[in-house]
Amino acid sequence: MSKDDTDYVVKLERAIKKKYGQETIQNPKSSWSDEKEQKYLEDLKEVSRRKAQQNEKAEKVETDGFLVSKQLLTPRGRSRVCPVCSVYSFEMKDDLYMNKFECCFQCYVKWVEDREERWISGWRPDKEE
Repeated sequence: MSKDDTDYVVKLERAIKKKYGQETIQNPKSSWSDEKEQKYLEDLKEVSRRKAQQNEKAEKVETDGFLVSKQLLTPRGRSRVCPVCSVYSFEMKDDLYMNKFECCFQCYVKWVEDREERWISGWRPDKEE
């Protein structure tokens, strides 16, 4: 097969078909449908949404002259001080209880555990306790 041959493309397609099968020389549009198009567009939107979330997490913010990952910064509304016992905490497990019950793990064990309904309704221990 030389490139000067007028049937070069036809012979090339036949050789590809013989080696890899009929699907390799088919036009991709021949098996495309409206359902596949909808599914493709939905998947494309999902991928785009995920990339936007990743970019937002990786975004850098200037703080005191330094670039810091936005993910590392604590939102201003969240405090690391327990409103019940006034203890400052760096522990990850306290974050869970701060978000859910607005107290640290120690206060959860002492005041909230098995009395969650009362806590959610608004009861808090006195400052003397």
